[in-house]
Amino acid sequence: MLWNVLTAALTLLYPLAIWLGHGQLEPRWLACVLLLAAASRLPALRISAAARWSVAGAMVLAALAVWSNVLLPLKLYPVLVNMAFLAAFGYSLTTPVSMIERLARLREPDLPPEGVAYTRRVTQAWCLFFVVNGSIALATALWASEAVWSLYNGVISYGLMGLMFGGEFLLRRRMRKAVSHA
Repeated sequence: MLWNVLTAALTLLYPLAIWLGHGQLEPRWLACVLLLAAASRLPALRISAAARWSVAGAMVLAALAVWSNVLLPLKLYPVLVNMAFLAAFGYSLTTPVSMIERLARLREPDLPPEGVAYTRRVTQAWCLFFVVNGSIALATALWASEAVWSLYNGVISYGLMGLMFGGEFLLRRRMRKAVSHA
């Protein structure tokens, strides 16, 4: 539990640390923040392919930042995270059980067929979210200032993710109510 809180805190604070550290510390030293964020995901390596790929990618980005002493590899980390989630969610669409269905079955093991279809559509929606969010993260890394990059990747993208979670939750409740009244 404490480890999950640490991981969440490092992930949330990463863009802020990059923004505040830019101009104060060389990028090779800021790479330590990325290594800490990656290290916090180590316990998840045995259960998640997405975690393995994101940790490996983070280590490559940190190594590039140390070697080149430029900030761009560090700003690409949110792109990498979106790509890892897109790969995991997208891959699950090629299997009989989508990612969201797996999560839904934790609460509701006997998911009805309409629930299975719904979870597949939600998984597709998350894939679209990761494509759009990752593309914006890439654009901010390549062409925006560090302040804009930090604002989008440290605040706006999390807000959009929260809106996606909240919107899906409300839609699911509405659909359940409609099915129970039918």
